[in-house]
Amino acid sequence: MLRALAVDDERPSLEELLYLLNADPRIGSVEGAGDATEALRRITRALESGPHGPEAVDVVFLDVQMPGLDGLEMARLLTGFARPPLVVFVTAHEDFAVRAFDLKAVDYVLKPVRKERLAEAVRRVAELRGAAPRIPVHEPDPDQLPVELGGVTRFVAVDDITHVEAQGDYARLHTERGSHLVRIPLSTLEDRWRSRGFVRIHRRHLVSLRHVGELRLDAGTVSVLVGGEELQVSRRHTRELRDLLMRRV
Repeated sequence: MLRALAVDDERPSLEELLYLLNADPRIGSVEGAGDATEALRRITRALESGPHGPEAVDVVFLDVQMPGLDGLEMARLLTGFARPPLVVFVTAHEDFAVRAFDLKAVDYVLKPVRKERLAEAVRRVAELRGAAPRIPVHEPDPDQLPVELGGVTRFVAVDDITHVEAQGDYARLHTERGSHLVRIPLSTLEDRWRSRGFVRIHRRHLVSLRHVGELRLDAGTVSVLVGGEELQVSRRHTRELRDLLMRRV
């Protein structure tokens, strides 16, 4: 059973999070803190108690934007502890996801928090703590990719994706209607979508051949126009890209 600490300076959000965590059978106990300073005092007691002591904390569900010490700063402090608890960020802001995972966060849950999405975060924590066996899940639909936006899960058709941009452990999917951040490395998408016409053109970019509108050569520099955006092609990928485009023609 996991021992959790929820941290949020907005009382209604904290109470909702505590309610949802208490309803999860994998959570043995959960406490709340209204700011990072109070949370750090609680975690210090937990570390003094030891990993199996009565004050122990396995995971912190942490808001990002708080007065004083914010969630990212608190998570950075925790990385210096000898046996820090795991961290799950719970926030209304998508923009901090890359920085959060640089701090080794287990998950990044967007508000308003949905019960099913929070349960997935708890499952990841439970697996890392060895508190729950792996549960078989259905294979994902190869034609769609789930993305989260404002607490709502939407499904993006792979055929609608023009190109993908690497952002740390994340990838940003670009479509003609906007972009979405997913927690999948670019190399994984490259392997998964090679047969669907996606090709690496740069260490940071993967493009869909069907969406390439132009191949440009200017003073020895090669670029492609895809989804209305011009992307540079690295020298090592130029020949493969040209061959694939010619084959498509």
